[in-house]
Amino acid sequence: MALVIDIPGFKRLELAHLVLDLNGTLARDGQLLGGVRPALMRLAQNLSVRVVTADTFGTARALFPPPLLVAVLTPGHEGEQKRDLVLSLGAEQTAALGNGANDALMLSAAGLAVAVIGPEGAATSAIQAAHLAVTDPLGALELLLHPQRLIATLRR
Repeated sequence: MALVIDIPGFKRLELAHLVLDLNGTLARDGQLLGGVRPALMRLAQNLSVRVVTADTFGTARALFPPPLLVAVLTPGHEGEQKRDLVLSLGAEQTAALGNGANDALMLSAAGLAVAVIGPEGAATSAIQAAHLAVTDPLGALELLLHPQRLIATLRR
């Protein structure tokens, strides 16, 4: 399983993993935003998909059926835990989506980093750590489902 995208002047991405923050990025108030689950299921055909969360609302595992994976973080140092997950998977083979200050380290480490400026906004540290920013999670997922859009944005 892999998603290979050649982006002129940027790099060749050979992605095997997708790591996503849950609350603020994919969900608001513990509820997934429209279209997210079907898009993740489509991406799971080519990528290992992991949602990382402190599971504030206690709903994460119920929101994501297999083959989607959920990693529940332990309280404290969430940013470092997210980064360490990306590093353990192989940072250059991992795309990451996030919006919060605790996502900045994960985004900095990832081979492809997308900041999502959704209903809760996005921390400037997350935006600065990302390769690009989008206004909703579905838009971010669509970039991976339709790589020509990603190429158009990142080519140099």
